[in-house]
Amino acid sequence: MVDQLKIHLRNTSNISDIEFEKAIPYFAEKKLQKGEFFLKEGSVCREIAFVNQGLLRSYFFSPDAEEITFCFEAENSFSTSYKSFILQCPSNLSIQAIEETQLIVINQQHLQKLYDSSFEWLKIGKLFAEKEYICLEHYASMLNSDSAKERYLKLLHENPTIIKRVQLKYIASFLGVTTRTLSRIRKEL
Repeated sequence: MVDQLKIHLRNTSNISDIEFEKAIPYFAEKKLQKGEFFLKEGSVCREIAFVNQGLLRSYFFSPDAEEITFCFEAENSFSTSYKSFILQCPSNLSIQAIEETQLIVINQQHLQKLYDSSFEWLKIGKLFAEKEYICLEHYASMLNSDSAKERYLKLLHENPTIIKRVQLKYIASFLGVTTRTLSRIRKEL
């Protein structure tokens, strides 16, 4: 299962085969059934996951106890509660498998050993952190500046497979609209 992770890392960094091979013992496989949690709100996040196969949904609860989906992580993407992972504090979000999912995970101690062992692993960590920040900024900008129809069209353009794999209520939550509004937008298109 680590082959897909290796390919992904090679496409985004200059990690050598030797550096990757040395790191393999630090990674573990984890399988989640549909509906199972990688992380529940209130728990401390101890791992970063690479989605080898499947789909995760990250969400939190609004003050009105409404689920707010803010991220979908499909194949070849990473998932974690970054704040909880770094600070080792309880997470305010949950990460749940939307379908049967295969992950490759690494815990904080092992990741720190990789950072200490190689500049290339530090660079990979930096790239991951930057990507997380950019995704969050993009999402916040989309919610604050785009119409509901524009948000849906962006999702169709940027992640067309998500529409086919995710329940409408989660897509509506991600877009910040009701399922009724989402149904109306889909009919218009």
